[in-house]
Amino acid sequence: MSKVLVIGGGAAGMMAAITAARNGRSVILFEKNEKLGKKLFITGKGRCNITNSAEIEELFPAVVSNPKFLYSSFYSLTNDQVIDFFEELGVRTKVERGGRVFPLSDHSSDVIRALEREMERLGVKVRLRAEVKEILAADGRTTGVQLSSGEKIYGDAVIAATGGISYPSTGSTGDGYRFARDFGHKITELFPSLVPMEVKEWYAKELMGLSLRNIEIRVTDGRKKLYEEFGEMLFTHYGVTGPVILSASSIVGKRLSEKELTLHIDLKPALTEEQLDRRVLREFESNHNRQFKNAVESLFPAKLKPVMVELSGISEDKKVNEITKEERIRFVRLIKDFTMTLTELRSFKEAIITKGGVSVKEIDPGTMESKLVKGLYFAGEMLDLDALTGGYNLQIAWSTGYLAGMSAGE
Repeated sequence: MSKVLVIGGGAAGMMAAITAARNGRSVILFEKNEKLGKKLFITGKGRCNITNSAEIEELFPAVVSNPKFLYSSFYSLTNDQVIDFFEELGVRTKVERGGRVFPLSDHSSDVIRALEREMERLGVKVRLRAEVKEILAADGRTTGVQLSSGEKIYGDAVIAATGGISYPSTGSTGDGYRFARDFGHKITELFPSLVPMEVKEWYAKELMGLSLRNIEIRVTDGRKKLYEEFGEMLFTHYGVTGPVILSASSIVGKRLSEKELTLHIDLKPALTEEQLDRRVLREFESNHNRQFKNAVESLFPAKLKPVMVELSGISEDKKVNEITKEERIRFVRLIKDFTMTLTELRSFKEAIITKGGVSVKEIDPGTMESKLVKGLYFAGEMLDLDALTGGYNLQIAWSTGYLAGMSAGE
């Protein structure tokens, strides 16, 4: 019986271990933490967005880096099969807005426990607090691993699934990149992704804690539009976060590392400029003797009102019936195009995933095996693969882990 060694007890590693064991391999999984699935535990705000229920062809456009590479992986273990896999392990699921699939219980711990139980049933030997220091190889082929304790364990195949460098507190400290580099693999430039962004303007602090729903954002570099999305966002003391902002970061992050960009927020995307002007005019007419600051209350959340009044350039004490048409049009345009200057991404500590990683040009997409070293496989976030929010990144982990587990030790 061939022996498969798996490094990393996250989503990709556990899926790889289970798949290899179901294929009759003897499997040992090494995890340097004191427990498995530390990062999986906090995904989806602790609810674990397992996958997305979209048609499988629709998964590829949600992948930002190297979608074509995932063709074999996604079709080897589809999103529907992932849902079936967890249902069979006793994790009932539900589908929420945007096709996001969660455990019915809303507890990521149920997902982790189900994977642990299945590994136990299959006889996978799990070694916790076991840090792999080096992957061993001879004559262009892997032979095993060496732990930081000095112990050497030999095997026929090694699957590296150590994650990226986002959320380092969960143990994702980039060990896998070092293993890959040791064998001559190229690591593409690494960026924090699905991460909040910082802004320059004073009013971000004033708006801290304010959540905006049903807004539309655009990110531009001068006149060039880089990203556009409808949804929700949140202001923080340093800038902006929330679903549309996190997804934007995965598209514009590289450009933002080179220069400042502009965030445009359309606060009323359901209305055209003309419709909004009519709406504002109605507000003004029914409040024509009131001061401007007291006549726009129904247009904005309480926290946003003083900022919009200030940015409008209209004196807050001005009577509404004295506001000129030009001032009103300028105010309408401000509502349709509320701008902020994006200055930088927040750090890897706050990033949901890492953008960049082991170059997929050096990995066989049909097996996840290294093209440089026989018997060495890669899976999950350590590869140069990343996607938008919505369960797509975990689908990448499950599918690449599955394919590596299927191929290892054959």
